[in-house]
Amino acid sequence: MANFYTDNDDIQFLFRHINMANLSAICEENFKFAAQFDYAPADEDEAIKNYEMTLDSVGQLSGDFIAPRAESVDRQGNKLNADGSVTYAQGIAEAMDKLAKADVMGFTLPHRFGGLNFPNLVYSMAIEIVSRADASLMNIFGLQGIAETINAFACEEIKQKYLHDFCAGKVTGAMVLTEPDAGSDLQAIKLRSFKDQNGNWFLHGVKRFITNGCGEVLLVLARSEPDRSGGLGLSLFVCDRGPTIHIRRLEDKLGIHGSPTCEIFFDNTPCQLIGERQRGLITYVMSLMNGARIGIAGQSMGIAEAAFRIARDYAASRKQFGLAIEKLPAVRDMLIDMKISIEAGRALLYETSRVVDIFLGCERKLEFNPPQDKEKFKQIKNEARKYDRYASMLTPMSKYYCSEMCNTVAYNAIQVLGGSGYMRDYACERHARDARITTIYEGTSQLQVVAAVRGVCSGTAEKFITELAQQGYDPQLKDLLETLEQGMELLKSSISFAKAHGNEYMDLYGRALVDIAIDLINGHLFCSQASTKVDMKVQAADDSRGNNTISIKERKAMVARRFITKNAMKIAALAKLIQTGDKSTFADYPALVGPVPVE
Repeated sequence: MANFYTDNDDIQFLFRHINMANLSAICEENFKFAAQFDYAPADEDEAIKNYEMTLDSVGQLSGDFIAPRAESVDRQGNKLNADGSVTYAQGIAEAMDKLAKADVMGFTLPHRFGGLNFPNLVYSMAIEIVSRADASLMNIFGLQGIAETINAFACEEIKQKYLHDFCAGKVTGAMVLTEPDAGSDLQAIKLRSFKDQNGNWFLHGVKRFITNGCGEVLLVLARSEPDRSGGLGLSLFVCDRGPTIHIRRLEDKLGIHGSPTCEIFFDNTPCQLIGERQRGLITYVMSLMNGARIGIAGQSMGIAEAAFRIARDYAASRKQFGLAIEKLPAVRDMLIDMKISIEAGRALLYETSRVVDIFLGCERKLEFNPPQDKEKFKQIKNEARKYDRYASMLTPMSKYYCSEMCNTVAYNAIQVLGGSGYMRDYACERHARDARITTIYEGTSQLQVVAAVRGVCSGTAEKFITELAQQGYDPQLKDLLETLEQGMELLKSSISFAKAHGNEYMDLYGRALVDIAIDLINGHLFCSQASTKVDMKVQAADDSRGNNTISIKERKAMVARRFITKNAMKIAALAKLIQTGDKSTFADYPALVGPVPVE
């Protein structure tokens, strides 16, 4: 029986390596809910046991049930019916039913609605596991952020109306943002929201590229202030699927065929306001999108893991020139880089999720249980601000790094398989098609870089990396830490140079600046893993002596050394590039790019 949690040594290791006890205490607010709810944990051990039991359950469901149906889901797709309803692919409908019965559709929602109240970190692990089985299913399972947004910002009446059903898996949702002329630029949204004479709200207009737009509960960003352009004219609304909502078409897509992408027409649809008017984009949707971006990072991890495993298996069994192709240096090097880049993405994503959990814990404490002592209150508020800055930087970093890595791994998996990888006989081609969207939706890689580089150049990255550097590391890693320190100096000089040349120059070299910062962060995270106290053995390929196990600490030290050493040269090259002062992109664009093609 396949289990996508128990067969993944790295996820199991990180579950033990990261301070899960601290996160459980934060989420359970020092376990105060146990007195009110029978299923709420009474202490750290019980909470951690619940997390792992749930991951085990999701892992088995993903391996045994979801993954075997993924190919048929991809080929079958979804159907738009004559009455405007949408029928999911059979495998998607069956998987959603299984997930609901497993009680995992309210992962991070409070106990009072029937939710699990788990940390975002555990949810990220579950998203990765499900995405490895079927990336398109994650686009429905992973939309629990809609319920989180309702929980965070809606009134109690709206919460009671929707959140119990979300937790029970009776409804699914959609974040309805994009329009034909408003993709990345959500400030250009035109869909109209208006009140009638009785004070009831309605929606009218078109939305496009809406993931799971056929869901029962829709969060809609609309223009509530007709006399105000830009983001301050927008508010967020919730509405139920009904006769005034028309799915006009399903998009014919390259990948994620099991996830319906809809064009929707709202014909004076009744709705309710979420929170306050004019805060729809600036407050509510930004929070919603940050959660979605972490979800896409998790989806990317799952796709990459699935693609790598096919390549790894094929390289060991496929023989050319009388030997397995994994014996060829070029193939061997490619597989190592694929494996380490996956572990780097996972380290960054899980660290981001951990930081988000700490930030949300501080926010809840300030809102619902603020300390009376002024100094204690001030301390928590400062912690909230710090972790908010960290989360605002790490979230786009994770989405950017994991999605780009996912595409590279999926592409290289096809390369390892050669002609066979190009055929539909293997799932590599499906993983490559599914991977392609991850760098596009919920904000392209370019937009993630723009968001992340502000944190890099404002000093947030330096503070975060300095905190990482002050952890207690194994003395045997001293030379690697010195290499990372040299990289930090290169980053600081590059930031100073870019800022001296203005914001436009900083954006031009934003990707290089963000890449350096990510490599330094991941370098420290790998050193932390290599200094672990977790006593765990992991499988390794048989060596010449027949050994096939190695301690996780020893293996992670090897990973840290290869990652940091190889990236030191990359960091030096990027720093040199940033500090060339080359502005030909601005000065020579017309000549270099040439005229617009005329047919």
